[in-house]
Amino acid sequence: MYAVMGITGQVGGEVARTLLAAGHSVRAVVRSADKGAAWAQRGCDVAIADVDDRDAMARAFSGVEGVFVMMPSNFDPSPGFPETRQVVENIRLALAAARPGKVVCLSTIGAQATQPNLLNQLQLLEQALTNLQSPVTFLRPAWFMENAQWDVEHAMGSGMIPSFLQPLDKPVPMIATADVGRVAAELLQASWQGKRIVELEGPQRITPLQLGAAFSALLGKPVRMQSVPRETWQALFASQGMRNPLPRMQMIDGFNEGWIEFEGEPRKGRVELLTVLERLVSRS
Repeated sequence: MYAVMGITGQVGGEVARTLLAAGHSVRAVVRSADKGAAWAQRGCDVAIADVDDRDAMARAFSGVEGVFVMMPSNFDPSPGFPETRQVVENIRLALAAARPGKVVCLSTIGAQATQPNLLNQLQLLEQALTNLQSPVTFLRPAWFMENAQWDVEHAMGSGMIPSFLQPLDKPVPMIATADVGRVAAELLQASWQGKRIVELEGPQRITPLQLGAAFSALLGKPVRMQSVPRETWQALFASQGMRNPLPRMQMIDGFNEGWIEFEGEPRKGRVELLTVLERLVSRS
């Protein structure tokens, strides 16, 4: 049996579906019985465990061949990441107590970057899990193609998509969440010793201009990308309700300036951008 965190989300859900399709038993780690109901109907064992409850997580991670772990996203953390540090410690203690056969941890491209930015939260997670007795794989995927969900309304409406990724002709490493979940499940079924890093990006890198062109082809109308001036980001994010937008701005800077990158040669995913955009548009 494999325990899967984040199973109600895009990546965790794909991890679980891939494992089930391969004939494995899955334990769905969820925050409430309601969230686990659909997975219980698919034959999964359901464990109720919030990231704030390390004892419940330890029980959920116990007696399994492997665990897929991930942190809840926090795009507006407090300075110094105090909330993240507590979640990281809870996950570490739970895994240390449970001692599962192996762990696949969802991290990110650029987790090794020393410059301050939002993705330092995943660096904290990697550092905390490095000394576990269980074998651990840190899966570092690229920018999620599904982030284009926020662009669908602009593309379908005005036909003008504001882009924080710039310059508009700079290729950005991107990956579909379906590929991330599939690869994570494949890693869980493998055997290894110690700690290792697996990096993952899509079939090819994508520029913002190519993103706009893909929307144009899909919608049958012109869709243009427009750079959002860097000097306006702070006020814009604050107007959207962010209390501490600096880490997010630093992360985008890292992609734009090229210091958020892979350390080695990443694996390649299979899912093309147009496939992801078709799915996002169909939901709108």
